[in-house]
Amino acid sequence: MEESPEPPASAAPTKPLNVGQTGTYGLMETDEYGENPKPATTMQVTVKGAEYVTPADVDTTNKPKLGQYVRLTLTVKNVGQKEGEFSGYGMIKWENKGTAAQDATTLEGVGTGPELDTTYKPGQAVTGSLVLDVGAKGGTLSYWDEDTGTDEPAFTVTLPTS
Repeated sequence: MEESPEPPASAAPTKPLNVGQTGTYGLMETDEYGENPKPATTMQVTVKGAEYVTPADVDTTNKPKLGQYVRLTLTVKNVGQKEGEFSGYGMIKWENKGTAAQDATTLEGVGTGPELDTTYKPGQAVTGSLVLDVGAKGGTLSYWDEDTGTDEPAFTVTLPTS
């Protein structure tokens, strides 16, 4: 049986995702010289929850540098036909109307629950949480993955205001 070709990598979702919504984004692969990009696989992300938490809630004495911790729960799934990676650390930025994009990733909460950061074979999924440091309630979180082949975030999440 001939393997069906991978569908073209889709651009990032056109609008930010809210809790309960799902979006997809495509990952590209290049040759050994980092050139000639072609579609590799498609990843799907579902925003399961976004809850503002205190340092005690995430079992730390560290205060958030930007001002507020948020526990973002996602389901990441490979809906394509080749392996694909998800790596959140250093790749998620928070911003709002008054604040330019800031790195929101932390090491808080690491080791509790399933790891989202891994390589996904076709059909595999993980539901897990990231503890992020945001400047205030509200705003958006954007996930930047250089393997999308675009200058846009792979997906963006709108945070609740309370």
